[in-house]
This record gives sequence, structure tokens and C-alpha cells, in this order.
Amino acid sequence: MDDLISEDSKDKFKEKFLSSILGKHEETLKAPLDGIIVTDLTHAAAGPFTTMLLSELGAKVIKIESLMGDQTRKWAPFVKGMSSYFMSMNKNKYSIAINLKKEEGKEILKKLIKISDVFIENFQPGVIKRLGFGYDDVSEMNRSIIYCSISGYGQYGPWKEYPAYDLTILATSGHLSITGEEGRPPVKFGVAIADLTAAFFATIAIISALYKRLKTGQGEYIDISMFDANLQTLTYQASYYFATHENPKRLGSAHPGICPYQAFEVNDGYVVICVGNDKMWQSFCKIIDREDLINNPKFKTNELRVINRQELVEELSKTLKKFKKHEIVDILIKAGIPAASILSVKEALENEHTKARKMVKSLQASYGDILVLGSAFKFLNSSAIIAKAPPMLGEDTDNILKALGYSEEQIRELKEKGIINPDVKKDIEI
Repeated sequence: MDDLISEDSKDKFKEKFLSSILGKHEETLKAPLDGIIVTDLTHAAAGPFTTMLLSELGAKVIKIESLMGDQTRKWAPFVKGMSSYFMSMNKNKYSIAINLKKEEGKEILKKLIKISDVFIENFQPGVIKRLGFGYDDVSEMNRSIIYCSISGYGQYGPWKEYPAYDLTILATSGHLSITGEEGRPPVKFGVAIADLTAAFFATIAIISALYKRLKTGQGEYIDISMFDANLQTLTYQASYYFATHENPKRLGSAHPGICPYQAFEVNDGYVVICVGNDKMWQSFCKIIDREDLINNPKFKTNELRVINRQELVEELSKTLKKFKKHEIVDILIKAGIPAASILSVKEALENEHTKARKMVKSLQASYGDILVLGSAFKFLNSSAIIAKAPPMLGEDTDNILKALGYSEEQIRELKEKGIINPDVKKDIEI
């Protein structure tokens, strides 16, 4: 590839590389990050979700896996031999399995780095540097590269070497102390929200660095800490502590600064009701036939309703049990008061609004047709891309190596030496 770059230009080689691996997955409408190549050395959740978001925006993500694959490939349940967890965070990507402990494996990665715009990793601090691919090493290979490290606690600080998963970050960032109901054990969020939060920060930072590079030509190093990201999302709970020097309390589904704003049990299930201001409060009381509450001095303002939360919630709970879910929700929505039935995952995925927004898509894969989530990125003059099913381990190894200039004979030798995967594998045999 070095000869190819000296003959043409780096941009021309990138163009050849992209056209040779895209095939049928290229879409006609241009996406915002069309032409951007991401070398993805991430695993588990925070890193893969970041690179999946970049891929939806049009970046071409080359997922570098070990010969054993991303650890989430072994996480149940499995669909058609593939981990549903892995599939949830790895659509649109091209998988190449490489042994990076061998020099020939490192050479493949170096060739990819030279034509990449973004390099992203989420190993524990120090691991990637020992492999020879720290920021100093990578920026020597490609001066304009955007290099992003995602870790539990960041690249410096006394906790930097602590191992981290979503749950440990929720614990150390304060989130578990304010989630759940008072007097009961802490409760984690239903998805890996600490990982996903870090991924959103990483995605924003990478796109910002790419924009800066357009103006300056300079590369960038980004240090994303899951701890930092989740500490920042404490937002008003942190401000509450700064203002009062008191720890916020667990309030279940309720809001610390607004009341009523929580889940209520009704005749046939649960609904959420969000009364955001005093005008809404007056309308709400009339709708539920409790105008007596409007004139009650304990509940006249939002501040008073928050102070007298327990008494108010008891009153409302008794009244709301007379209503059915759709009955109360429909009336409140018509009155401009935010309210909703609590939907199951099935109901959330299969309702008419989800279909209208095209938030569930069917993709064809070599292992069978699958359903995946659509993209939240919606544009007028561009398009988000969801075109390639989550790959089997090493599914694209041969094509990527050919695009980098390796011959059939060289690829065969690399397989025989255990440098790349000898065959393409599902996550589990079925």
C-alpha cells in the first residue's frame, strides 16, 4: 500500500479502497460523513455504539476484532447464530479479525491507519500504547487522524486503571444513589445508559474534531471518560447539591423539582403525567374533577406542590385509579398536558408512530433476514445509512485485505500463520 500511496495520493487510494469494499451497501443519497473511514478497535458497548452512530452518519467503519472476536459475541440471547447484544451495536460495520500480537497483524493495522480519518479504541489506559498504537505512534503514521480513547475513568487521575462496566460507572457517578424508590435498594437503568452516554459524548467530540480539521488540517486526540460523561449528566441533581449541600433523594419516577411529574397507577395499569406549570395544574385538576385542589393553599404553586409532594400524590393516586389508561391519557394530551401510557418494549417497537418514523428496519444477512433499529438521525437534504447487517466475525477480512493491496497468496499465508481468521464464524454454532 505504501507504493500505491506514493504513486497516487492518499485521497485517491482512499477512494479506491472505499469503492472496492462498499459494493451493494453504498446508498445513492450522500450521508454527512460520506468518505470518512473509521478504524474501530472497540469492544463491549461504549465504543461500538459510538462507531455505529458514526456509521449511520455515513462513515465507513472497519471493526478490528481479535481472532476470538468482540466479547459481546458470546452474550445471550442468540438469533440465527448471532449474539443479539452484539448485533444491537454493530450494524453497518465491516469486520476484520487480526492477531495484533504478531508483527504481520500490526502491519495490516498500520496500513488501515494511514488511510483512516478516525481511530477509536476503548482498552484500559496503557494497553493500546503497549501494542504500539498509542496516540504518538498513530499520529506519526497519519498526522491528520482524529484519535479517540474511551475508558471508564479517563487517561489520567487516581482511578484511571480501575476496570469499569456500566454498573460501576452508575455507582461512582452518583446515578445509582438517585435511581429507584426511597428506602429501597438502588436500581440500574434498563439499558447500559452509562455506556451510551459516553458514546454520545464521543460521537459529538469526533465530529467536532473532524470539523476543526477542515479548517486547520490538524488531527486531534480525544479522551472520553465514561465517569466524566455520566457525572456531567447529573445536571440539575448536581446543581441541587451545589445549592443545598444535601444529597438528592431517590424519588422513583418522580421529578425533584416538579410535582406532579411521575407514574401513577390507574384502573388498568400505569401512566405517566407531567404537570409542568401552574396553568397546566389548574387544567389538570379540572379534568380529573378535583378543583378543590386548585384552591388548596398547600398546592397553589409548583414550589408548594413539591414541598407537600407526599400528601398531594396520595390525593391524586386515589382519584386517578378511577380512570382507564387511554381515557386519561387522551384527555390530558388534548388539553396540552404531557401524558403517556407506559408501553412494553413490544408496544414501543410495533406501534404506528414507530412505523411512520421508520425506526425498525429489516436487513438481509448471510445468516438470514433480521430486524434492527432505525436511525434517529433525520435530515432534509441528506440521509442516515442503515444498509449492512452486523457482520459475522471476520466477514470482511479478505475483501479489506484485497482493497489494501494484499494478493490472494499473501492472504492465504496470513491465514496459515494465524495472523487473520482462517474462516468466517457466527457467534455460536446452531
